[in-house]
Order: sequence, then structure tokens, then C-alpha cells
Amino acid sequence: MEVDVDVDVVVDVDVDVGADSASQTASAMRTSMMPPEEKLNYYHGRSQTLAGKQQFDACIQDLVRCVALARLVYGKRHFKVAQAHARLADGYLQYKGFGVQAQEHSSTARDLLPLHSLLSTGRDDRLQVLTCLLSVHLTAGGAALLTDNLKEAELSFLNAEKILEELHLKDGVVQEEKIKTELKISTSLSRVHQGQGKPAEALVQCERSLRLLEELGKVEETCCVYRDMAAIEQARGCLDQAIKLLSKAHAKAVSQSLGDLERARISHSLAMALSAAQQPRHNDSAAQYFEESLVAYRDALGPQDPAFLTAQDNFCHFLLLNGQKERCVEIQKSSLALKRSTFGGVSAEVVDGLQLIGGVEMTLGAIKAAYRTMSKCLEIQNILYGPKHKKTIATQKTVDMLARAPDIAKGQLRQRSGETSVPCSSITPDFKKYGYAP
Repeated sequence: MEVDVDVDVVVDVDVDVGADSASQTASAMRTSMMPPEEKLNYYHGRSQTLAGKQQFDACIQDLVRCVALARLVYGKRHFKVAQAHARLADGYLQYKGFGVQAQEHSSTARDLLPLHSLLSTGRDDRLQVLTCLLSVHLTAGGAALLTDNLKEAELSFLNAEKILEELHLKDGVVQEEKIKTELKISTSLSRVHQGQGKPAEALVQCERSLRLLEELGKVEETCCVYRDMAAIEQARGCLDQAIKLLSKAHAKAVSQSLGDLERARISHSLAMALSAAQQPRHNDSAAQYFEESLVAYRDALGPQDPAFLTAQDNFCHFLLLNGQKERCVEIQKSSLALKRSTFGGVSAEVVDGLQLIGGVEMTLGAIKAAYRTMSKCLEIQNILYGPKHKKTIATQKTVDMLARAPDIAKGQLRQRSGETSVPCSSITPDFKKYGYAP
């Protein structure tokens, strides 16, 4: 499949990102005077500069220009056109996460390359073709993984592996670059196998990634791999093995003095695994790692970050399971303002917090407090989900049940007897209160 590019439109429009209008005009005049081949080199170099500055939209524009110019200079079937499509495909995937566009351009490049592979007689030409093919298969694999085409992703990464080995045998790639590419392939294949429901194969690729990271001397990055391995083990019910792997990752994080965020993630994962074991001997350790993760998340991201609030909710559920109801409610009440600020007053996160508080209040016998909490929860759910949603209906039943309690029923009876009419606010949610104007 060949992606059509309008040469005249793409090449003639030139904007120097970040420059004033006078500079843009001068840049456009300068490039308009260049011959096409010089323009191609100019835009190729500028695309790399823009990528380094993280100006990704402008980078993609220049890569599109390179495709058009390569076709203009060399013709539609030339190897340089395949290279330009390969670079554009990689740009779409790496800088924008556009899987479909990356697949289209990598497919075009792949269609052009076999002919040049056969025609290439010189060593340098063959190495260039192999290098381009390697890039194409890596990009195609990443794009297929992004679009959940796992079979295509696996095939692409296995092809990339074969080409990398061939390049290595021909001395077409330096050792460090070979290891880095192998690491990219092994990490990707692990994700593919996880998606395919093949945990054993995924773990084999994780072990391979660990060996490659050791070779590169990037010991700190092994912690992420250990966390992935633990998640795989936990998913297939091997909780003890998951705890061992996370404990190893935690030890490395401490010994390597890793940043707060990575330590927070490892401590959080370890706390979750220990609490999932539901064994009294793990409770103290789980609580310790929960506390450790919350401190690290707070230091790295702040108390309003979703990662901190999620870890805090997980800790509250752990406390609830272990009978520490009062502390659970105390933490949840203190986090409501942060959740409203982060997620909005009408949000699933605020609803979940109110439901947890109300549920604990009911178990503690605080019926009036529970009635107030669940009524607030119901108001938000009516706005968020609507009155016919199953979550809203369930909460409505809870509120109705609480309303039949003697203290609540008497209070409502006194309120009704002292009023000639029921105010609208008592039956209609206060939209302004939750940031929604009627």
C-alpha cells in the first residue's frame, strides 16, 4: 500500500516554529530558493532538531516534506523514498502515538525495500537496506501492538530479531546499539505474550530484558522489569513469587537510591501484593509499604495527583479489611476535598469515597451520618449517571433503607409537619454546588 503525498502542497508550505513573522518569511524565502535535493537534506536535519526540542508536530511536518521531496528527487520507487517513509512511520509512532499512520507508512516502506535488497550489490548498500528494514519491522510491530493486532506485532518483532542478527554478522551494527535494540524487542515481545495470554513466554522475555539491562549497566531500570514480572505472576495466581520479585525490586531501589516516583510505584505494588495474600503475617509489612508509597508519591507528585489518591484509596481498603474502620473514614474524609479539586465535584472518585465512608458509618451504627453521606452520594450519582443507572438505583435503595430508621424517620416527620410545602432543593440536586450550572 502506497501512501499518496501531495508534493506541491507539502513542499511549498514552510513555517519556522517559534520564529516571528519576519523570520518565518525569511526562512520561507531561503528554502524556496534551494534545489529539491538540498531542501531534502535541510528538512531531514531540521526534523531531527525539532524532535530534540520536543516540537513533535513541526517534526512530523518536516518528515512529510521529506517523503514528498524524496519522491520528487529520486522517483516513487527509489530506496530513499523507502527511507523517508520509514522515518515518517517511526515519527508517527514515537512522537504522536498514531498507530494507523505508522502502519501505513511502514507498509509502504516495506513494499519498496525487497526490490532494492535484490538489486543491492555493494556491502554498504545491503547494510543500508537491512538497517531500513529493521526500522520498518520495529515500527510496524509497535504500531500493531498499539492497535491490538498481536499476531502482526509478534511477526514483526521476530522479523526484526532476524534482521538484527544478520546486521550483527555483517558488522553493520555496533554492540551497544545491538543490545539496545534487543532490549526493545524483548520488552515488546513480553507485552505481546501478555496480551496473548502466554505468561510463561512473557516471563522468558522479561528474563532476557534483565540480562540485557545488566549488560548495558542500567541496573536501575531492572526494577521496572521486576514489577512487570510480578504483575504476570500475580495474574496467574503465583502470589508468593510476585512478592519475592517485588521485594527484590524494592531492595534494588533502596540500594540504587532511585527517585521517589519509582520507589513509590514499587512500594505500592509490594503493598498490594502483600495485602492480596490476606495472611496476618503480611499485615505489618503491607501497612509499612503502603505508608512508604504514600510518602514517596506525595514527595514526587504531590497529594492531589491521581497516583497518590489511588494509593491512598488502596490503603483505606486494606485498613477496612483489617478492622481499622475509624482510620479508614478519617483518611477518606480528609481526601474528599483533594478529590473534588483533582477530579471534580461530580466524579466517580468522589462517589467512591462517599460510598466507602457511608458504608463504614453504617457498620459503626452511625445511621444519621450514614444517611447524610449516602444522600450526598445519591445527589452526585443522579447527575453523573442519571436516576436509572444501576449504581444510582443501588444507592437509592440504601438511602431508602436508612430513611426507615426511627431517628431518620422521626426527623423527616418533624420537618414535614413544620413546612407547608417541600422546598425544591430537597428533591432536586443542587447543580451549582457541584460545579454544574442548570
